[in-house]
Amino acid sequence: MALGAILCVASAGAPVRAETLQSALIKAYRNNPSLNAQRASVRATDENVPQALSGYRPRVTVTATGGEQSISTTTKSVTSGVPSYFTNSGYNSPFSTSISASQTLFNGFQTANKTREAESQVLAARATLRNTEQSVLLDAVTAYMNLLRDTAIVQLQKSNVEVLQEQLRQTRDRFNVGEVTRTDVAQSESRLASGRSALLTAESNYTSSVAAYRKVIGTQPGKLTPTSPVDRYSPHTLGRAVAVGIATNPSVAAAEYNVDVAQLAVKVAEGALLPSVSVTGSYTKNWLSTSSLASMESDYASVLGTISVPIYQGGSEYSTIRQDKETLGQRRLDLDTTRDTVRQSVVQSWGQLEAAKANIQATQAAVQASEIALNGVREEARVGQRTTLDVLNAQQELVNARVSLVSAQRDRVVASYTLLSAVGRLSPQMLGLHVATYNPRVHYEQVRDSWFGMRTPDGR
Repeated sequence: MALGAILCVASAGAPVRAETLQSALIKAYRNNPSLNAQRASVRATDENVPQALSGYRPRVTVTATGGEQSISTTTKSVTSGVPSYFTNSGYNSPFSTSISASQTLFNGFQTANKTREAESQVLAARATLRNTEQSVLLDAVTAYMNLLRDTAIVQLQKSNVEVLQEQLRQTRDRFNVGEVTRTDVAQSESRLASGRSALLTAESNYTSSVAAYRKVIGTQPGKLTPTSPVDRYSPHTLGRAVAVGIATNPSVAAAEYNVDVAQLAVKVAEGALLPSVSVTGSYTKNWLSTSSLASMESDYASVLGTISVPIYQGGSEYSTIRQDKETLGQRRLDLDTTRDTVRQSVVQSWGQLEAAKANIQATQAAVQASEIALNGVREEARVGQRTTLDVLNAQQELVNARVSLVSAQRDRVVASYTLLSAVGRLSPQMLGLHVATYNPRVHYEQVRDSWFGMRTPDGR
């Protein structure tokens, strides 16, 4: 029995809205908290760029000082060898304002390298976001198909219990007329109890699948409709799938950008050993004086250039450079590991998909054979050539075959999406989802050249 046919029977008469896999994926793409948290992480990473660019911009400080003070000054003078002392004391209220501006002209290319480092961090965060999108969409497909499978299995087990109940009734009737023994009745009762236990297990699995669906999709499920695999979006050969996976999987892209970040971190650390040049301009206006009662007003203005050449600062800069070089080596090894992991994932997904295709054919054949066998055993039991246990065994084999077919059909669909994720193509655009896709560049462009302001672009 096909999965679609089973589900049609399972949902017959249920007046609830229909849910498709596409609509479930749209809800997950919009509402999944893990995905929205990763989007927020990307937006936070975007702010690294304006922070780095601030090194190109001036720094301006305004200072005001005022208050009350008491001044007492004693001076000494000598006239004809006779010293005289004079004391001048009083109160005043000095007040001063100043403004200063400084601009870094050269800092060993640290600002330029920090900016490129921040931009690489942004690109790495975007690749991580794409990887999270793939994970969430694959989780949504898995949750949808698990619930679809468990819904069908519950219906199969219910039908099996109904058949076993009828089988028990017929066996008791035959026992009452002396056609079978008490053993046959006991066998039917045992098998019915096992069937009810299997139904309870199926209902428990269904409840768990509903909870998993709610967690990933964000809403309670309606009546789920069958879906089909997405083989058409994946490469048609294993070699091509491996090549595409290594080239387009976002995990590889994130690892490559992390190598760039580590390389630029080394350059930033090396820049601390180079000279720095800056210029500072300041203007100060004083009313009264903090040191003399006679001073009423004064002005100071200056423009000064500074050149700083590091000679030795205890060796911390050299340690930082060595540390960043080791981190760079680690990131390169991480990239190799990620490529190997992606290659393994693609090969494994390919094998699972091929096995799922073959399993579909095998379980379909098993269902057909079990149906024929059950019909034959029932006819032979009517003429006394088969026992009640033979009928019960044939019925159980048919139920098992149908459950295996449902599971195989679920595995077939999930395996096709798993391969699509492994090669880096599981995206709303590839699946044709009718949803506004999240574009991380929008926020980046909004904040990249922002000079001031505490509110985020969405108004927070």
